[in-house]
Amino acid sequence: MKHQANRVTTQDRIINIVFHVIAVLMIAMVIYPLWFVVIASFSNPADVASGEVWIWPKEWNLSGYQELFKQPSIWRSYLNTILYTISGTIVALVVNIPAGYAMSRMDLYGRKWINYFYLIPMFFGGGLIPTYLIVQKFGLYDNPLVMILPFSVSTYNIIVTRTFFQSNLPNELWEAAQIDGCGTFRYFIQFAVPLSKAILAVVGLWTAVGLWNQWFNALIYLRNEAYIPLQLFLRRILIANQSLLGAATGTMAQELRQLSDMMKYGSIVISTLPIMCLYPFLQKYFNQGTMVGSVKG
Repeated sequence: MKHQANRVTTQDRIINIVFHVIAVLMIAMVIYPLWFVVIASFSNPADVASGEVWIWPKEWNLSGYQELFKQPSIWRSYLNTILYTISGTIVALVVNIPAGYAMSRMDLYGRKWINYFYLIPMFFGGGLIPTYLIVQKFGLYDNPLVMILPFSVSTYNIIVTRTFFQSNLPNELWEAAQIDGCGTFRYFIQFAVPLSKAILAVVGLWTAVGLWNQWFNALIYLRNEAYIPLQLFLRRILIANQSLLGAATGTMAQELRQLSDMMKYGSIVISTLPIMCLYPFLQKYFNQGTMVGSVKG
């Protein structure tokens, strides 16, 4: 009977093969566009336009990267983005994680009304003009802190964090800590935070990706060129190339179009490579924390 139960039938093998083929195709559909952008950034633009580039560059060409790195402000904007991402992620964790923990406590006074206080702005915002006026009144206009402080609170991250604490920190642990004379703040620092690596990784990764790709706030609130992030800098370069392309004719127009395409592919690689390198190290915690939020959020 045991041998029969463990026996794999021909039908099971066929189903497993079909599922594996589907999985491989889905992975290829996700990975290949990313790989194509990478090889296209190192390829001759004429080969890319003619469809001759599929798996590997037919002819190596670094003109797109050379033109990008010729820009004098690219390294400063890159450094700005790194600083905004690191400091903004730290501030977001310091703000959202304690808020989520406080919301998870059933003995929190006024918990119901605080929930409403967080949820209503999540669905109804004041709009761009009131936000602009508030930023200006607080002296954050044309201040690099505007990329970090005003938008650090995320209701969604607080809700996910609250759900994680409710699901993973048993009340018995809190009661045992109280018997040993542990207060709320000490319990949060010594017990809740060390047991919450998954949600720290999730909130940190979400925040870091958002800050790394942020350009709109910089466009609205920053005027000093020394403060602009990488994404806004690359956007300005691409817009300037499009303007030159519209004014050019003949052979010059074709050359500018090819160079513009190379710079587009290079910009994508430059702007996404750090986050893509960071994600594999946080994938385990990211999946765990996301599942917790999706089951009971």
